[in-house]
Amino acid sequence: MITVVSGLPRSGTSLVMQMLAAGGHPILCDELRQADDDNPRGYLEFAKVKSLERDTSWLPEAEGKVVKIISFLLNKLPSQFCYRVIFLRRDLAEVVQSQEKMLLNNGRPSGPGSEVMVSHFTRHLQQLDNWLPQQSHFQVLNCSYSDLIRDPAVWSEAFRDFLELDLDVERMAKAVCPELYRQRAR
Repeated sequence: MITVVSGLPRSGTSLVMQMLAAGGHPILCDELRQADDDNPRGYLEFAKVKSLERDTSWLPEAEGKVVKIISFLLNKLPSQFCYRVIFLRRDLAEVVQSQEKMLLNNGRPSGPGSEVMVSHFTRHLQQLDNWLPQQSHFQVLNCSYSDLIRDPAVWSEAFRDFLELDLDVERMAKAVCPELYRQRAR
């Protein structure tokens, strides 16, 4: 079993990784991407995930651990493993706003306009929502980012129960810092 935290970029995946780590779930990350103003508690990423389309040789390292995999790569995961996926859902306007802020902070252009990005993300999520239920090697727990911020204790228990692991839900809930929820839908 491989635990996967997934969602669109800037949807709260780093937060869930931080929660699971605080609760005692071993994580697979390499710390190559350092914490910054956009993610002051760290990204908890594993760089080899980016090459998932070409290289899955690292997946056995993820067994019994949690790894963050962006939603656009979920369909590249081979069916020889079983995955429990915690999938973060966040208001798409907030996702786009957060991405634009991060790009600006890094001195990079923001790319296509907000409407184009929301449309692109909506289409992607619809395709994923149609595809995931057909995959017998995936179990998925959808989690609303705003609900998670509002009630981390409930979600910590939900994560523990979904993963069927003995996790410290109190420490998981305490890992949530509502002040870091900065780009909110109006």
